[in-house]
Amino acid sequence: MNAWVLRAVGLGALTVVLETLLGVGMRYWPTAGVWMRILSLIVLVGAVVMWGLLDGRSDRQANPDPEHGTDLTMRWLKAALAAGVGSQLVAWILDFIPGFDLGDQGLVFNVTSAAAFIVLLIFIPAMLGVVLGRWLVGREGNKSAPAAPTQEPVNA
Repeated sequence: MNAWVLRAVGLGALTVVLETLLGVGMRYWPTAGVWMRILSLIVLVGAVVMWGLLDGRSDRQANPDPEHGTDLTMRWLKAALAAGVGSQLVAWILDFIPGFDLGDQGLVFNVTSAAAFIVLLIFIPAMLGVVLGRWLVGREGNKSAPAAPTQEPVNA
């Protein structure tokens, strides 16, 4: 399976689960809606940043030269697009099932505006995680490299 497909399926499924839990929570505890939305955002963004961080670390460990690394930008962009559109299509279909209250949005809204929001929630934190992961491995590499010998001044 392609790496971006795995990320798209995993994060799309996480998005649908969080939207479903948020819908159930809003139905039974409507006054706690703000906190449930913030918690859902934190969980999604945290998962994306961690996955991006792992990608960045493994890429920098496999390719110490920054010029020869894997193109993680396109991998994450494809994953974000597929996860965003796919999760919103699934959420739109689930909204027809009695007991699921996911906002009663139309299909056009879900595959355009809502999907674009999910794409940004996945792509931008993933790129931050990749950059952080690569930076951390580069930093560890600099610490383990031996220091250059210093020359003592010549007394004349």
